[in-house]
Amino acid sequence: MTIAPASAGLPTPLLDALRRNAAAQRQAQQAPATAGGPSFAGALDQALRSVSASQNEAASLAESFQADPSSTSLESAMVAMQQSQIGFQSALHVRNRLVSAYTDIMNMQV
Repeated sequence: MTIAPASAGLPTPLLDALRRNAAAQRQAQQAPATAGGPSFAGALDQALRSVSASQNEAASLAESFQADPSSTSLESAMVAMQQSQIGFQSALHVRNRLVSAYTDIMNMQV
């Protein structure tokens, strides 16, 4: 019996962007070395841009539903809003983990 990882059931934009960056990094390692390969900062930037795009899409769907309910379905607007909320919460958890790691490192005795 195999157990799927907990993150397998969470299709968030943040996790998707980090997975895309990991795949790009694996490809870069197999290809000849080039300047400016994928980095954690690049993955984080891409993930945050993806979350922002998801929030913008949800806001535009909500506005279009409010303006003309026949143009956009309520279900699609609500699903987009929930996806953007999950993506934002994931980004918030990553940020909290980074801050916690930073404070742990700063409190280390040398």
